[in-house]
Amino acid sequence: MSKEWIPRSAESAPQELSAWAEQLEISDFLAELLWHRGLQSRDDMQQYLSPFLRQLAPLCEWPGLDESADVLAQGLAEGRKLAVWGDYDVDGVTSTALVKSFLAGHGISTLHHLPNRMKEGYGMNVAGVEALHQQGVNMLLTVDCGISDFAPVARARELGMLVVVSDHHLPGEKLPDAHAICNPRLRECPCPALAGVGVAFFLMCALNTRLEKQTGIRLDVRPLLDLVALGTIADVVELAGQNRILVKNGLLVLAEGKRIGMAALKEVSGYAPGASVGAGQVAFGLAPRINAAGRMGKAGLALDLLLSQDPEEARRLANSLDGMNEERKNEEERIQEAALSQAQTQLGRNALVLYGEDWHSGVIGIVASRVVEQHYRPTVILCREGDVIKGSARSISEFHLHEGLTRCADLFVGFGGHKLAAGMSFVPDRLDAFRERFIGIVEQTIGTQPLTAHLRVDGEMGFAQASDFTLLKELELLQPFGMGNGEPVFASPPLLVKSRRVFARKHLKLELFDGTCGITLHAKAWRMAEAMPPMIEGRNIRLAFSPRIDRYNGGAEVDLRIKDWKLV
Repeated sequence: MSKEWIPRSAESAPQELSAWAEQLEISDFLAELLWHRGLQSRDDMQQYLSPFLRQLAPLCEWPGLDESADVLAQGLAEGRKLAVWGDYDVDGVTSTALVKSFLAGHGISTLHHLPNRMKEGYGMNVAGVEALHQQGVNMLLTVDCGISDFAPVARARELGMLVVVSDHHLPGEKLPDAHAICNPRLRECPCPALAGVGVAFFLMCALNTRLEKQTGIRLDVRPLLDLVALGTIADVVELAGQNRILVKNGLLVLAEGKRIGMAALKEVSGYAPGASVGAGQVAFGLAPRINAAGRMGKAGLALDLLLSQDPEEARRLANSLDGMNEERKNEEERIQEAALSQAQTQLGRNALVLYGEDWHSGVIGIVASRVVEQHYRPTVILCREGDVIKGSARSISEFHLHEGLTRCADLFVGFGGHKLAAGMSFVPDRLDAFRERFIGIVEQTIGTQPLTAHLRVDGEMGFAQASDFTLLKELELLQPFGMGNGEPVFASPPLLVKSRRVFARKHLKLELFDGTCGITLHAKAWRMAEAMPPMIEGRNIRLAFSPRIDRYNGGAEVDLRIKDWKLV
């Protein structure tokens, strides 16, 4: 659906901006772009452009971090057997890999448990805790989960375990009865939007100083940042502040390809082991292959890959994940087609609750995102799994999903999530009640009239600037791009569509001519083959686009990514 283009800021830049640009050794163009993005002092711009690790907040500023590190250090000093309980998504798998890698560096072996998505669902469960106890575990650390797992934490304590919960999900009014809890959402801190793997990283940093007294080892934690970058990007948290520092530096580690499993993952995703990759390539290349294992109930294979020390084994595991990802894409396509067809019957309401008896719970979240892209309504996709209905929801900026679902909590067996993404489960006979209540809550909040998606535009740009490699290299200083730090988007002058070609069935490549400067460039439109029909050929259009340098296969050429378009 077409979006409303909104200038990022109408505020006039100050006269001293040119002097700041000179001091920072950047162009006036880039300085003004940063100004309109809210970086309104020279120091803010300097820190944004050079996010060094020394700018990370002191460990004492993270809620519960010191207490959690103390409990872990005490338990390890007592010789307790530790297990790490993670999650089956990329954030949970990378968090688990990070903790196990760190402790292995100190000579400490650990067990772990990644729940099977289909059999166990999200979070902890009592049966899993009891199984770990039978293996001799008497200390438990959760990563990327645990903040709402009251019964499993209570059972772990009954069994004599020390329990530390590290999580980043929104806590409820009550907290589990763990010995220590670290979660950036417990109180004011440097970055409430930290991913689970970010919490795990800072916890290991705090534990590092304590373990040095026990093991005599002071571990260099920087090689763990590739896992932090992968998990943080995949969890779609804001890439600003502390997250930006972690991801920017993590991508540098990832580019080195020194982690054997990560090198194999890059290769199977189409990149050289030592190639630099941006946040977009991680999000759409590397992360889906890790996620596919969890979605198919085999998250352990992804963890094995990230921990692998054998190149041959790593290649085998990476190929296995690649095959799962192909399965996931085929299943996603089938469910998406059915969900969009069903959505057509519900467009009279301002939210969508779609249900398919045989839809795969591992891909309904992705499909929910696609439906929101097309219809710009809060969307819940539901499927049957055993005795319950499971759902995955995605929202729009105007509706806080977690708050809305909280008002339906009495209907659920369980639920959790964030402002824009959540999951839930309930017994089948509550489907109609949930649909009516959820849609009613949405319409009470945002009204009954469909809303239009907004697209923030950073300014006007013709092809003379879009083909300027000096300018494009400067724009790369703004990476990594993602939520909270979107790739710059510019509005074009009228452009003549010289040709339109479909590739991979749903993507487009356009040849476009800018008559104001006489330059022809190519642009790609992902998943927009239907939205940009053949009739645009030979017509004048305006684009909202992001320009970049494509260095695929060792070359360098201008690559325009179309975000939206309008007929002139």
